[in-house]
Amino acid sequence: MKFILKHKFIFVIVIVLLLAVSLPFAFYMYERYKPYYTAEDFGIEVVTSRVDANQNGIDDYTDILLGARMDAENHPTYDGRYWDTGYPPDDIGVCTDVIWRAFRNAGYDLRAMVDHDIEISNEEDYHVRYPDSNIDFRRVGNLYVFFSKYAENLTLDIDDISEWQPGDIVVFGEYQHIGIISDKRNRDGEPYVIHNSGQPLREEDVLRSRAEKDPISGHFRWNAEGLEDILIYWEDEA
Repeated sequence: MKFILKHKFIFVIVIVLLLAVSLPFAFYMYERYKPYYTAEDFGIEVVTSRVDANQNGIDDYTDILLGARMDAENHPTYDGRYWDTGYPPDDIGVCTDVIWRAFRNAGYDLRAMVDHDIEISNEEDYHVRYPDSNIDFRRVGNLYVFFSKYAENLTLDIDDISEWQPGDIVVFGEYQHIGIISDKRNRDGEPYVIHNSGQPLREEDVLRSRAEKDPISGHFRWNAEGLEDILIYWEDEA
């Protein structure tokens, strides 16, 4: 009897371990390959920018989207350590690194723009006591302030699905998290979010679920028209 009970116990343990391994994998595969929709499926017109900062024939909004997606596909390890160079290696990053990399793909030096604005207005707007170019552009709060000042401030209402456009920026909570709006949508028309919080999939259907945890505090669109005084463009290192 003891022999039988012992083997039954081992059998149960094996089953539990198999489920622990297989269920997360099954969920990952489902999320990765489940059907998604586009703006066209809901009769939504996709907004494009009249600006093409890097003159590559692709408008800014699309370039920002594609830059965020490239970071998602690169799948950098989530690591928020401080870097003396400011920029972490391409295989390392956090949520804010998705943003500056997306802007780099559109031709903008987000770090330099944030640094300059902090320099001229930190006491009034940013409340940065000791400015540090190596980290300030990687803080969600600073990006929130910067985009609040210079980007278009848009609806926080998820149900207003047509107002959520590819390349938009979304901030969750009291500067808890930040991401880029995808061109993919769920069956209700709500857009996916491209972001990095260390999750297996970096482009996923989490706008509403994340907002239930950390309510959306910012929704921005980078319209560079009329911003000539604050624009700083990305320059590749020689």
